[in-house]
Amino acid sequence: MNILIKPIITEKATKDAEDNNRYGFVVNPQANKVEIKKAVEAAYEVSVEKVRTMNVRPDRRTRYTKTGIQTGKTNAYKKAIVQVAEGDTIDFYSNM
Repeated sequence: MNILIKPIITEKATKDAEDNNRYGFVVNPQANKVEIKKAVEAAYEVSVEKVRTMNVRPDRRTRYTKTGIQTGKTNAYKKAIVQVAEGDTIDFYSNM
């Protein structure tokens, strides 16, 4: 089971990483906190202090078009906020 799907790179997540050593990841919905901690430690060689998870609900949208009302939604996903030990950092751009 692939636990880490992709990192979350937004302005808010980048500021949180710079100020508080917290990094965001989109993770497998069946993964628990212990599995996420082990996956981050193995992938980035850092020590993880705390893992917080949340299930992000889908956004629903309605569009009014010439052919009628179109409804849709985005996918739901699980997000993990990982706090890394003081002095450790994760560089997402090193593999480019």
